[in-house]
Amino acid sequence: MPVKIRLQRHGKKGKPFYWVVAADVRAKRDGKFLEKLGIYNPNTNPAIIEINVDNSVKWLQNGAQPTETARRILSYKGVLLKKHLIEGVKKGALTEEQVEERFEAWLAEKDKLVAKKTEGLAKAKAEAKAKALAAEKEANEKRMMAAAAADAPAEEEAEAVEAGEEVAVEAAVETEATETVEETAEAPEAPEAPEAEVQETAEQEEAPVAEENAEAAVEAAEEAAKEEEPKAEVAEPEAEVAEEAPAAEEAVAEEAADSEETKASAEEE
Repeated sequence: MPVKIRLQRHGKKGKPFYWVVAADVRAKRDGKFLEKLGIYNPNTNPAIIEINVDNSVKWLQNGAQPTETARRILSYKGVLLKKHLIEGVKKGALTEEQVEERFEAWLAEKDKLVAKKTEGLAKAKAEAKAKALAAEKEANEKRMMAAAAADAPAEEEAEAVEAGEEVAVEAAVETEATETVEETAEAPEAPEAPEAEVQETAEQEEAPVAEENAEAAVEAAEEAAKEEEPKAEVAEPEAEVAEEAPAAEEAVAEEAADSEETKASAEEE
């Protein structure tokens, strides 16, 4: 029966890995197989490839046909090279010792190339990481500068407000100082306050006494008025008599004057 060396898919969706198998051509891709020859994992860089070289050479010598992908994998691991060297032994061109020496030398050179590639990938990864960090740092600096530029007016306003508050506080302190100086300058006149208070208290004490004296005077005046009312009634006839007395005196004086005039006129005659 015809046999093929091909890949059998395993793994989950988006992250497959493969087995390298020798299977009947009529079998399904992921169905039964005759022998597992190795694995191939393309999810890493570089890819992981593990191959049983001797068994793969036997299947190739027996007529198994690899697919294109399987052929590249076998060539990468040196399976095709070893098969070619073994054919040289059959023809008598090489010995088995020479085949092993050449194959080991080829593997060493291949390992060096793989190691160099791995180092290059690691170096490129480190450089990419450093560039990403530098770009991120630059972006952060730009962001900080933009934030500082945006906050600068606010800081200036805050400083201006603080300066105004300080000036106001200083002015308040100066006014308080001047007020305290004026108060201390006016302090000697303070003793006058007790005298004024004494006068006020004396006036307040004298006020009830004066009111009492006024009330007593009013009562005495009322009593005197009551006592003088009968005397006034008695004095009214006396006043009438006194008014009549001057009138009589005037009449007597007029009669005396007339008599003197008559005497004088008589003497002249």
